[in-house]
Parts: sequence; C-alpha cells; structure tokens
Amino acid sequence: MIKQAHELELLAESGRLLATVFEMLDRTALEGASTLQINDMVERFIVEDLQARPASKGQYGYGFVLNSSINHVVCHGIPTQSDVLKSGDIVNFDITLEKNGYIADSSKSFCVGEVNAAAKRLIRTAYDAMWMGIATVRPGARTGDIGWAIERHAKRNGYSVVHEYCGHGIGREMHEEPQILNFGKPGTGHLIQEGMVFTIEPMLNQGRRNVKTQADEWTVVTKDGLLSAQFEHTVAVTSTGVSVLTLRADERASAQAKRLGLGAV
Repeated sequence: MIKQAHELELLAESGRLLATVFEMLDRTALEGASTLQINDMVERFIVEDLQARPASKGQYGYGFVLNSSINHVVCHGIPTQSDVLKSGDIVNFDITLEKNGYIADSSKSFCVGEVNAAAKRLIRTAYDAMWMGIATVRPGARTGDIGWAIERHAKRNGYSVVHEYCGHGIGREMHEEPQILNFGKPGTGHLIQEGMVFTIEPMLNQGRRNVKTQADEWTVVTKDGLLSAQFEHTVAVTSTGVSVLTLRADERASAQAKRLGLGAV
C-alpha cells in the first residue's frame, strides 16, 4: 500500500516516538526485573509520557503492550511476573506504538548483565542482518532482495533464519501487505515502490531454524532449545532509497546509518 506525504509524516512521528521507548529501555536496569514489570513500565511511558497508544494491546486478543522473548524464545513471548531477567539472559522486546491513527513497529534484543560471547555474537549478527536487508531497499528493487541479503549474512555466520515469521506492511493497520520474508531470491517478490512502508525483522537461531508454538498459543520457541535473536525497524521507501522511521539516537552515528545517509533523519 502506497502512503501519501501526509501519511508518511504521521508514520515518521510514530516511529520517532517509538524510538524513544527503546532509548528509555536502554537506560533501564533489566537484571532483576520481571518482564511484566517492564511491560507495565513501557505502557506508562507510551500512554502518559508520549500521549500515544500501545498498538499491540488488544490486537488479536493479546493483552500486553510488548512481546518479551527470552533466550530460546523466538517471538511472541508473553510478559509475566514470574519471568525475572537474570545475568546471562538475552531478551527481545517487540513494541508497537500508534499516534494519530498510524502505527510504528520495532524490536531490539538486549543483553542482561554478563552475557557470554556466543550470545553476543548471535545478537550482533541478527542486528547486522537487519541492516543488510534495509540496505537493499529502494524503488525498483524486489522484496526477495531483502530476504536474500538477510539469509546470506546469517548463513555466512553459521546461523539459520526463521521462515515462519516475517516483516510486513504497516500503516493504519499493524499488519498490511506486502509480507517481507527473511529469505528469498534476488529479483523476486513484490516490486518495491516509493511510498511503501514496511518492517524488516529477521529472527536468527543459533541452531536449526525449526520452531514450535507453546501451549499458550503465543510463545514461539526454537525446537532445539538454542538461542534466538531478533531486531526490527519500520522503514519507508523514498525516491532515492530508504528512511528508517524507528531509528534510535544511538544508531544515528552508526556505520550502517552513515552508509545509507540516515544520520540526519
């Protein structure tokens, strides 16, 4: 779905606000906190400080403002009081925010306390894979180019890519067309056009790509019990390339952002 100029401005505002949620989490001591405490803190920040709406709450019957996916949880982890983050954990927080009727979506994987080198490497590779996908976005490219770049980077580093879950168009609805797969072939898939807005959100596993859904019908875990990591940004296609709407302050000076000319976004 092609967005008009005024819609892109509203989506950019939602993205900017959502970026500040992750910046707040960067300043938060995660070790010793339950995922439900973090969920409630994020909800207060979005509603009271940002005067916005947590778009995930109530969507598809989901009762929380974020997904909290710890260690071998791939995605859709449910916040609970009993899931207390401890040193050595990795956790992904996936958060959506709606402002003035338009939704932004982003996620980040965090290290809790002292995390081993293997987990850190997985997180770094997942983050870089997301940027590899973002770097392919421009008018005239295809969505298969994104997935190919992501999976190639993952496999080169010894990781697998989850196939069952993917990025998606976004705007007034959280999930719109097209789907943005994290695997693919160059030159295939949907034609990318100026004005499209979608998420790019690779999920990388240490072991095999196979996943299963737990009895709560939400939480998705790796079948082999090994770690998984995810990152996500909402991006808009511009006349010359891409704008990352959920870019955080700490990313503006990054090599990835500079390569794409995003430092001043």
